[in-house]
Amino acid sequence: MKKIIWTKSAVSDLKSIIEYIKIDNKELAKRIFFEIKKECNNVSFFTDRKRIVPELGQIGVINYRENIYKRWRIVYKSDSSKVYVLLVADTRRNLQDILFQRLLKR
Repeated sequence: MKKIIWTKSAVSDLKSIIEYIKIDNKELAKRIFFEIKKECNNVSFFTDRKRIVPELGQIGVINYRENIYKRWRIVYKSDSSKVYVLLVADTRRNLQDILFQRLLKR
């Protein structure tokens, strides 16, 4: 099992998702939080089994993968000993827009 490293932006993504859900249902928010964390831990066992992020694969960037869990995309990159969780987003959002916004923030 590889060690899971959450980037600041992924932590912020998850926090925003949970805060939004919590407005309507605190118990659901808590459950979703733990389920997403569990999915990330599961990814650490078989990092290469998940698909390459399609939007990135189309431009030749093949070292980023994603796990779709319910309606969330968990984007990560891995090396020989670690999995870096880079982004957690609603599948209904446009990933290209999210990545563009992140580039502008830097």
